[in-house]
Amino acid sequence: MSTFLYGAHVHANGIRQHYLRYGGSSEGRDQRPAVIIVPGITSPAVTWGFVGEQFGKHFDTYIQDVRGRGLSEAAEGMDYSLDAQADDLIALAQALGLKDYIVVGHSMGARIGLRAAHKNSDGLNRLVMVDPPVSGPDRRAYPSKLPWYVDSMAMARKGCTAEDMRAFCPTWTEEQLQLRAQWLHTCHEPAILASFEGFHTDDIHVDFPHLKVPALLMTAERGDVVRDEDVAEIQQLASGVQHVRVPNAGHMIPWDNEAGFYEAFGDFLGQRLV
Repeated sequence: MSTFLYGAHVHANGIRQHYLRYGGSSEGRDQRPAVIIVPGITSPAVTWGFVGEQFGKHFDTYIQDVRGRGLSEAAEGMDYSLDAQADDLIALAQALGLKDYIVVGHSMGARIGLRAAHKNSDGLNRLVMVDPPVSGPDRRAYPSKLPWYVDSMAMARKGCTAEDMRAFCPTWTEEQLQLRAQWLHTCHEPAILASFEGFHTDDIHVDFPHLKVPALLMTAERGDVVRDEDVAEIQQLASGVQHVRVPNAGHMIPWDNEAGFYEAFGDFLGQRLV
């Protein structure tokens, strides 16, 4: 049985924010713990729907369309900075009336969750950072290159098929490729350019010492985004951070090893996903 409830918009932090909800109560607050999933740089909420379905079996789950993606607001001149995105997440939780919630952020979403936890951890009780880019000032570059994003978005804006998208994501399933082909055009290019630049200009390492909530760092065995020495540095900056590597997975962990992704949470969320 599907756990999808609905998609909806709220006005929060001065913009229209869209989210998808799974597994909660259509009549209001759910008694189960709330989880907000924050996707990565070019992943509209709908592309994380398969994860939302699984989370929705156990949690009152919300998947956010980050500003400039999916059905959330996008505009020329909009502030697409990490701080603005973190403020969006804080405001979304407040607009939804969440008093006690968990954030699961992937890639850019992990950086957003970390910055939000630093800025205002009220109501946040746990943070999961899934393969966050550790690039920043005077650090090695993020391994993915900008043309990969720009070229695939240009193709999507013209209209493309799942087979066209396979050149960019060769290991993905037909369904995954179809969703990306259908939704990638909703990623506003200025938002993507700003976020990609932010990977190299924003210093997320200043946020780690300010973590006040239990945190799990989940990293991919492949992809070279988070190396062993990066994990050691993070755990030195925030000694309570737990770490788990997911085998047989690149940066898009749940796409590569969905079962391993769920297993990697263990008991961290208070109950197992599998």
